[in-house]
Parts: sequence; structure tokens; C-alpha cells
Amino acid sequence: MTTVEESITPHEDVIVKEWEAYPMRRPYIAKVIVDMCTGGGEPLKRAATILEMLTGQKPVQSRAKQTIRDFGIRKKEPIAVRVTLRHERAVEFLRRALQAKDNILLVKNWDEDGNFAFGIKEHIDIPGVKYDPQLGIQGMNITVVIERPGFRVKRRRRRKAKVPWRHRLTPEESMVFMKREFGVEILEKERERTYLF
Repeated sequence: MTTVEESITPHEDVIVKEWEAYPMRRPYIAKVIVDMCTGGGEPLKRAATILEMLTGQKPVQSRAKQTIRDFGIRKKEPIAVRVTLRHERAVEFLRRALQAKDNILLVKNWDEDGNFAFGIKEHIDIPGVKYDPQLGIQGMNITVVIERPGFRVKRRRRRKAKVPWRHRLTPEESMVFMKREFGVEILEKERERTYLF
């Protein structure tokens, strides 16, 4: 099976040399968002406890935007919890979360701006996490935002400006960054797993 690693190798040296020549072009992890959607009630409280235990930050609640009777969800009812991690805490958590995925991601995980997202089916797959019968097992979604220095101009209060296209991050550059900084292997499609019963 051919990996994306093989397809981006010819351009990888060019990208890395550009980062070395122009430090403002080198990307970094801007933030990592971890969210768990369980619906309301007791499962939401358990999810909040798990998220705080994993990240060391108190999660905030997300509320339903509309009523869905089939799922028993009412508008403005808390249905999910999320945490936004930055700086060293974001990098440290991301390394642990990637180990739960065997440091393998798929091309389809990336968007056009170089950000990517992936899911973990069971939080106990993260290294160092033990099963607690009172909390059960929960899955989570992890979204990673990668930026270049200078992106602050589009968020500041005064004199906001657009980030020019030449300074925006491409998915290819983001993949090279993840490969070199985190040792991630990027595949076109998921490998077939063989189970022995």
C-alpha cells in the first residue's frame, strides 16, 4: 500500500528548507479541541469528569441548537462537553491521543486549511488511562488547528486583516509537519485488520 508519506517525499525537502529560511512560515499547533457528545443527564456528567481527568482543564458545555424529538433532545439543553487546549498542554495531550491511534492518520482527516480531526472510540485507549466502572467508557472527537505565526491579525480586535493566500497553510505542509514533529504515518485508506479468534 502506498502511503502519503511516499507521495509527499519529493516536496518535503523543499518545504522544510523554506521553513528553515523563513521562520514565519514554520507551522505550529495553535490549539487542540476535545469534545464528547453524550446527550444530557448523567452520561454528560460522567463525560465531563473523564474530560477533566484527561486534560487537567474544566470542560464547558455545548447546548443543542434545535429540538430533535426522536433523540429526546430539547433546544438549549446541554448535550456535550468540550475543552480547548493550547501551548504545551495541547502538544502533550495530542501525543498521547495519537498513540491511541497507533500514530496513524488518514488523508481524509485533513481539511483545505491544513487542520485535521480524528476520533477515539474508547478513552481508555489513551496511554495511562485506567478503566473506572463508575465512569464507563466514552468516545471523543479531537480537532487540531495548525497555523503559521502571524495569524493573529485575523482575530485581533483592532485593525483586523485577512491572512493572504500565500501565507495560508496547505494540507501537504500540515502533513509534513505532523510527520516530522509527531512521527505520524499518513495513509490513503485504513489498513485491514486481521483478528485471531
